[in-house]
Amino acid sequence: MAVSLVRSRFWKVAGLGLALIAFVSLILLGNWQLRRLAWKEDLLATIEARLAAPPVPLADIEAIHATGGDIEYRPVTVSGTFEHDGEQDYFATYEGQSGYYIYTPQRLADGRAIFVNRGFVPFDRKNRASRAEGEVSGPAIVTGLARGAPQRKPSFLVPENDPAQNIFYWKDLAAMRQAAGLDAAETVPFFIDANDAPNPGGLPVGGVTRISFPNDHLQYAITWYGLAVALAVTVALLYGRGRRS
Repeated sequence: MAVSLVRSRFWKVAGLGLALIAFVSLILLGNWQLRRLAWKEDLLATIEARLAAPPVPLADIEAIHATGGDIEYRPVTVSGTFEHDGEQDYFATYEGQSGYYIYTPQRLADGRAIFVNRGFVPFDRKNRASRAEGEVSGPAIVTGLARGAPQRKPSFLVPENDPAQNIFYWKDLAAMRQAAGLDAAETVPFFIDANDAPNPGGLPVGGVTRISFPNDHLQYAITWYGLAVALAVTVALLYGRGRRS
């Protein structure tokens, strides 16, 4: 009888201990989601402020990049001549249609080049001859958003790039540069997404930058806190019933 009573008490204490650990874990998860919420709201506010700012010269963006600063979504204006023979095609979808974003080197006045995402073309317009009207010649002014160059493939699920077929599945600037015959020293180390100013003939379709950041952290926090409350109520009811019996 005594042994049975000791065992019963042991399992009750052990159960309460496990429930306490689970309760604390749920609270900590809720707190973490609130911290993530604050971070996400700050990020969104920063991006909104940048998008509302007037475009600046390329040199200003380069200065930020050189010091390790964040250049993402900063409006910028650049002037130069497109070198369409160096076009690189990045697999993408736009408004439910599959195709490519057209990354074209733009030769600057100082002799360097920067890749500009001029916009989207559908699969059946990948061939440059089918959209020759959009290959503007001579000096062109581009206004758009600065975009960083990824340092590695974003996921093992992403296919390998195929420069031989001019199909890129991730924006490997070094590979794009090599395929276009550009030297590293003469290539600006980030991209520009052109705005929606129309191109002759309608292609490429500019202004394709996607600015979408899911912000579900408050819902997640409520879920974790709700589970913590439910656990506490359940344990209280079970413990109270056990004491009465």
